[in-house]
Amino acid sequence: MKIRDIIQKTIYKIIDPLVYCLVKFGVTPNFITATGLFFNIVAAVILINGAMNSERGDFSCVGWAGLVILFAGLFDMLDGQVARASKTTSKFGALFDSVLDRYSELIVFFGICYYLILQGYFFSSLFCFIALIGSMMVSYVRARAEGLGIECSVGFMQRPERVIIISAGAILCGVFYYFAGDYEILVSWLPFPLFEPIVILVVPIVIVAIFSNVTAIGRLNYCRKVLKEQEKPLQ
Repeated sequence: MKIRDIIQKTIYKIIDPLVYCLVKFGVTPNFITATGLFFNIVAAVILINGAMNSERGDFSCVGWAGLVILFAGLFDMLDGQVARASKTTSKFGALFDSVLDRYSELIVFFGICYYLILQGYFFSSLFCFIALIGSMMVSYVRARAEGLGIECSVGFMQRPERVIIISAGAILCGVFYYFAGDYEILVSWLPFPLFEPIVILVVPIVIVAIFSNVTAIGRLNYCRKVLKEQEKPLQ
């Protein structure tokens, strides 16, 4: 069993009481999915507001946005579990969940990009855009593969991993700023700081940018092999 599966099952056991509580009160999976989107919008608004109204070097809004993104990620796990527990799974529900997940990611990455650009971190915002491309392509390749009848869930940079990595980076950035302020490490021969708190957010974004695209390309290659095998003439 993969480590990811073990962690996922452990989390599901922890949230099971909440799942059954939601089922008991008649909360629908689609409502939970929409609530997750709402909180991702809230996270983006926090970042946009911080970009416009905070001084450069004030990363408190980044930390709060990270907490909201992580909280919103909880709803990504709850909707499917509630659907199964209440026996209300449906094809439209799966489509609704997938579409709103894409909206959530687009909105969050927009908020991060907006913050980075307005705060003067334009180069870092490029990595955020690349991470957005990779995230969308991971989902697109899987959806397109399933349309061709191929189960394609290979690769490790899936949505739960992306949510955890980005939210953890944002939270740690905010926590570091709370305790250390706008701490910088300067080197005389460098035109930019060797370290500043925003790096704690940017490094996870770079990780997602690289490995989400690696995952998308890996899935494409996996599908190529499966289709090639299917197209072999019978001996």
